[in-house]
Amino acid sequence: MKVIVLLALWMTLGDSNTLDSCQGRCGYGTDSNFSCQCNSACERFKDCCSAELCKGGSTSCKGRCGEQYNSQNKCHCNSKCKQHNNCCRDYTDLCDSDGGGSVITDAEIKSLSEALYALDMNKASASELIIDPQALVHNSETNSQTDLSYRPLFRYLDEDALFSRPTYAALLALLDNYQRMTGQTEDFTPEQLAEQDTFIRETMSNTELGRELFYFLYTKGTYASEEDFIWDLKMMWFGLYSRNNNKMDSSGFEHIFAGEVKGGKVSGFHNWVQFYLLEKKGLLNYYSHSFNGPWVTYPDVLGMQFKWDGYFKQVGSAVIGCSPEFDFAIYSLCYITRPGKQCRLSLGGKELIIQTYTWDKSFYGDGKKFIGSAFPATPRN
Repeated sequence: MKVIVLLALWMTLGDSNTLDSCQGRCGYGTDSNFSCQCNSACERFKDCCSAELCKGGSTSCKGRCGEQYNSQNKCHCNSKCKQHNNCCRDYTDLCDSDGGGSVITDAEIKSLSEALYALDMNKASASELIIDPQALVHNSETNSQTDLSYRPLFRYLDEDALFSRPTYAALLALLDNYQRMTGQTEDFTPEQLAEQDTFIRETMSNTELGRELFYFLYTKGTYASEEDFIWDLKMMWFGLYSRNNNKMDSSGFEHIFAGEVKGGKVSGFHNWVQFYLLEKKGLLNYYSHSFNGPWVTYPDVLGMQFKWDGYFKQVGSAVIGCSPEFDFAIYSLCYITRPGKQCRLSLGGKELIIQTYTWDKSFYGDGKKFIGSAFPATPRN
């Protein structure tokens, strides 16, 4: 079947546009049907087509926003092109934040989330992960603190199959780096700081899923380069701020992926891998769930009630069975495009709403806000 598809593509493209050509493909995302790529990330991954079509010959800014000046280009897409009156005709629409470049529609977010969903090659399969949700409670009963489930949530996980993969290994290395109690300063070793960089690199730079997210934000003019994208992710997710007692005790990553304890109860905690690890160690007791997503394969969504070593979580929602890169990507997408708001995704044709919150008490860079929280919102009845 694949041979037939490739043959059909070749016949359609003709001699002027082979599988090694960028004709008609400049700026588009990764396409495994082609032997080389014509997108903004291809140089980093050393899979660019040899043609110069996407460079000097292009009169569009698609896939070129923020690029460095090149005298061979017919027109330009960098921040100084207006000053020199040599911008490409669609610069304002695609790149200029004063024009339409910064506008990302709900439809575009849903389309991208479907692409990320399809690219999640490291998600758990039905044979690799088996859960047992048991008791379902009404929203009005989520604070009863009653254990209605007598078995663990996670019945089986093939750790050998999943945890050996680079993105899972990178996540596991991070999860034990934090003190869960707020009010205690987080102090990282050089090795632990390097683990943060490894996690971002493995999830965003070394997966098609991460590359697709970057490419979308790049073409919308949100980031001028991959370096800007990676730096911003590092700061918004891992930059420290104070939730309690004026101590640098928290970050978006710790709050969402590792979980915290504040005011005598669990705060954050929206990652299924951390849930599994703590339940396996006997440190977490699953009570019930108040909502279950409509998906019949992974990833799925659950809103869970549980106790973490004596501290209760009324509704800890998480995307279950997804890869670390998918979790990181959808929360990043929603925070970057809908900070402090609800973000509507589409996964396999079914809607998932992510609620994001900004941290407004301290900032990084030029007044940017850290991630306060992000999690699957409780569905409307």
